[in-house]
Amino acid sequence: MASAEPLAIELAYSPAPGEVERWALRLPPGSCVKDAILQSGVLAAHPELALDSLTAGVWGSLRGLEHPLRDRDRVELYRPLKVDPKEARRLRYRSHRAKQAR
Repeated sequence: MASAEPLAIELAYSPAPGEVERWALRLPPGSCVKDAILQSGVLAAHPELALDSLTAGVWGSLRGLEHPLRDRDRVELYRPLKVDPKEARRLRYRSHRAKQAR
């Protein structure tokens, strides 16, 4: 039998490196990722975010906006990468090699 107790959900968003904002939420059973985003107020706090273009996950695993939540889930919003990690590594390697050649 399902419990009628509200779900304790945490929503986390990192608007910049080294900065994390968190919202503690109480949602009704049957809520999904989209419900957590809308109730948290993150979209009002960060007008640059658009619901239809967000990448979200639960505990580090990518999930869609309709993914059902369980008690004590952590919903995470991911910002887009500015540089592909592989390309960043190549650039660091080239820079390091250039310094060694001097």
